[in-house]
Amino acid sequence: MRRRRGAAVRRWVPEPLQRARLDPGRPGAVALTVVTLLAALAAAVGVWLDRPRADPLPPGPVAGLSPIAEVPAGSRPSAAPGGELVVSVVGTVARPGVVKVPDGARVADVVEAAGGVLPGTEVAGLNLARRVSDGEQVVVGAPAPPVEAPAAGAGEPAAGRTTAGGKVDLNSATVAQLDGLPGVGPVTAQRIVDWRTRNGRFSRVDQLREIDGIGERKYAQLRELVVAA
Repeated sequence: MRRRRGAAVRRWVPEPLQRARLDPGRPGAVALTVVTLLAALAAAVGVWLDRPRADPLPPGPVAGLSPIAEVPAGSRPSAAPGGELVVSVVGTVARPGVVKVPDGARVADVVEAAGGVLPGTEVAGLNLARRVSDGEQVVVGAPAPPVEAPAAGAGEPAAGRTTAGGKVDLNSATVAQLDGLPGVGPVTAQRIVDWRTRNGRFSRVDQLREIDGIGERKYAQLRELVVAA
């Protein structure tokens, strides 16, 4: 049987090939082995790439946490506005009372928030450019507080005066009043006041002789113009 199949095969093979003897030798055998290994590797890679893959599941909500809705950029709340100042406004303004102005406001802004000043109001003494602080009071159009006169010292009246006869009282006269007397300048007038401060009230007019700068001649001019009341 084998001989018959071999004869049949040889009948279809060309005669030159039947006479050839295939002997690849050692290099050919090595090359054939490499080709075989590469083919096997390619087949393995193809099988690995064609393996079934599991589709990844979309991330779900974590248990215990509620989903957080994403806020569009245009609808996010803006930064908190600057603080407000509460200021009291009194005086000659249209609406005196408590007003609210933004932080950094000036007196002019406070007056405007109170309706502005009334006609005829004098604001020359009001610094409209000054920054106001929270809780302060702005007075508009009020006269400046009077300056208190210094308290009179021991034996010194608070203000100078003249007597009914037109004479100057040595115990109450000011430097300006004494300076107006004939022969008395500002230096001598100040010396009279200084003597009164050191020694107390004048009890007699002739005590003027004890003051430097007042001699007999000047005393004669003054004794009829002054009095020690």
